[in-house]
Amino acid sequence: MSAAPTIACAAGSIPARPRSRPVLALVLFAALALAPVAVSLGVPPHWLSLLTRAMIFAIAALSLDLILGVGGLVSFGHAAFIGIGAYVTGIMITEGRTETLLILPVLLVVCAIFAAVTGAVSLRTRGVAFIMITLAFGQMVFFLAQALSAYGGDDGLTLYARSTVAGFDIAASRTGFFYIVLGALIGCYGLVRIIVASRFGRVLRAARENATRVTVTGYDVGRVRLIAYVISGMIAGLSGFFLANQTEFVSPAFMSWQRSGELIFMVVLGGVGSLHGAIIGALAFLFAEDVLAGITEHWKAIFGPLIVLFVLFTRGGIVGILASIRGRSDG
Repeated sequence: MSAAPTIACAAGSIPARPRSRPVLALVLFAALALAPVAVSLGVPPHWLSLLTRAMIFAIAALSLDLILGVGGLVSFGHAAFIGIGAYVTGIMITEGRTETLLILPVLLVVCAIFAAVTGAVSLRTRGVAFIMITLAFGQMVFFLAQALSAYGGDDGLTLYARSTVAGFDIAASRTGFFYIVLGALIGCYGLVRIIVASRFGRVLRAARENATRVTVTGYDVGRVRLIAYVISGMIAGLSGFFLANQTEFVSPAFMSWQRSGELIFMVVLGGVGSLHGAIIGALAFLFAEDVLAGITEHWKAIFGPLIVLFVLFTRGGIVGILASIRGRSDG
């Protein structure tokens, strides 16, 4: 980004900071922190594992919301970063490198390089072309994972151990792992919120509205979008690290196009661009999936139409519905 332009000179192009307050997010995080207490009081224990899984996908959905909701970039290959994060974790554990402080830097660098290379190509296009190119890159990684015969190939890779910190298994305790994932989710949310509220984030939002106008003010829109894409990919890769440790298994299915579609719907379900909406959407999606799967084995036949109806008859997702209810109560 050019240093010459200032916020003052670009005031006509750079939108103000978002008005939404993180109160709902704070309430949500407080409620999540109390989940283990609820389990100790009689809530089914498997809900804690389900909630952990939902928070892992919430990290991925949050990363997608940064480029989709804020940057206006519809990536249909975002699950590739989850898969890369999971496979880097799985391969390093298989090779005897279980230390988290070693795995995470490698994982983040690999995701950053992949995002930088694919983003440099994808961001030359917009609209449908961008969607198709990100889908193509995602499928490329998917088939590459299937070809890794030394690490399970199409059958996936079973982990003989989980990641450790100073020799201690990070997932040895279900409750302990829950709080680690919750801490990571809160940290990622805080990071993304700081980015969005910064001048960088304001330029990213402005470019979504009118890229030409932002370029005229002296900002390098392509570079801003690429940086956002790289940050988003690294955060999504982190979710892959947690997913591999929770399931103790890594599969090409982690990075399928269907998974990328689910991430997009989680963001839409919660409320595009609100950040905490992506978290709420991921939680709602995973719980709805679990409840319907408990009712019938043909739950997808119910879930699909519900998704269509929700998108057709709601505006702003769950966050929009909550805002509407709050508006009526205030009025």
